[in-house]
Amino acid sequence: MSLPRILRDGDVKLGLGGAPLGNLYAAVTDSAANAVIEAAYAGGIRYFDTAPHYGQGLSERRFGAALRGCPRRDYQISTKVGRILEAAPSAPRAQHGYVDVPPLFTRYDYTAAGIERSLADSCTRLGMDRVDIVYVHDLDPATHGEEFTRHFADLIDSGLPGLLRLKAAGAIGAVGIGVNGVDIALKTLRAAPLDVLLLAGRYTLADTTALAILLPECARRDVDVVLGGVFNAGILATGTIPADGSAPMFDYAPATPEVIAQVAAIEALCAKHTVALPAAALQFTTAHPGIDITLIGVRSVEELTACLAWQNSPIPLAFWRDLRRSGQVDAAAPLPGLH
Repeated sequence: MSLPRILRDGDVKLGLGGAPLGNLYAAVTDSAANAVIEAAYAGGIRYFDTAPHYGQGLSERRFGAALRGCPRRDYQISTKVGRILEAAPSAPRAQHGYVDVPPLFTRYDYTAAGIERSLADSCTRLGMDRVDIVYVHDLDPATHGEEFTRHFADLIDSGLPGLLRLKAAGAIGAVGIGVNGVDIALKTLRAAPLDVLLLAGRYTLADTTALAILLPECARRDVDVVLGGVFNAGILATGTIPADGSAPMFDYAPATPEVIAQVAAIEALCAKHTVALPAAALQFTTAHPGIDITLIGVRSVEELTACLAWQNSPIPLAFWRDLRRSGQVDAAAPLPGLH
């Protein structure tokens, strides 16, 4: 196991994800981002995840600035490789869903040389000489299309051996992948010795596709699991009728009628037991013994405070019993307080 005991046995099983602090969908000021990170640290969070992709390096710079005064031994930080950012005055200030970003273009490179360049650039932006976990980011067919086979071969033949050399030299603490799909996670696990899997959106109150095969495979291989996308990028935080009148979102797209119906049924159970849907969503993920850390992505201190409250909010066992009886989640999924 690669995650340190401070993360495994601490009172807070949550980490802070860095996408919103890279201006995902809406701009966040430097001071607001700094306040979020400082409040997370004050609230007991000791794991922080970022990436070059998050605002074309903006998130990394903000994490580095905010954590500069914290004892380095007291927290863990991860970033990602596979994307190299290159200066280009003509680059648009809105890219990949991020707004007001630096004028940089992205070039994909999963070779050892490309990964070392990406990591060195990340360390510069963070103002750190070392990161604790390095994830290979978004190496999947959905991102790369016809180029996927070439990039995957680059990783297995060159990039991964390079990462393992960096780990052996103490330049990084652990090697992992950060992906959204179960199939690509299994493919990579079976081809590469990994320490950690960062999986987004595939073990949530609305989607348990990782439960049957992937999570047991990680346990069998002694691979830690960090979970992202706990709210499926929208609907499990906003519910089926968002307060702003917008369409409910699931995995960065409008939710399908099937997903809306499933979440509406869960919402009805929440209403019956006076439970906040986001609280149920957070506590559902952290109840699985194979999930080491659940990441939350927030853009304000108020959102962070709400997440910490949801994680600690008492939920009656009767709610979890009704949820299991309802068939809205996999019958094999561990639920808080139920065995």
